[in-house]
Amino acid sequence: MAKPYSDALIADGPLLFISGQIPLGPDGEVAGDIGGQTRQVLRNMEEILARHGADLGHLVKATYYLRHISDLEEFRSALVDTLPAGHLPTSTLVEVSGLIDPTYMVEVDGVACLPQDR
Repeated sequence: MAKPYSDALIADGPLLFISGQIPLGPDGEVAGDIGGQTRQVLRNMEEILARHGADLGHLVKATYYLRHISDLEEFRSALVDTLPAGHLPTSTLVEVSGLIDPTYMVEVDGVACLPQDR
């Protein structure tokens, strides 16, 4: 599997800084696997972006925090399936010893470049 990675992007517009998003759905439930948790985190980011007239295609930088590096391939697969085709923000991936809740396997924060005409 190709690594979802961009080494650089140019951003021209106002920036939106998104705090770390956790895998809680609107019902307060947490998906059981890393793929489901990754998709939920990105849906949460998508909702924040939509409130500011943007979408995941406007994400220019992301930091991915994984509890278990052994989940990397499933995480990458969910990431590629969820991000707009061909769009990969610059990124850093870090394995962490824990997140705010022991059931969370992933957290993501990011920076988006908002559209000028929003």
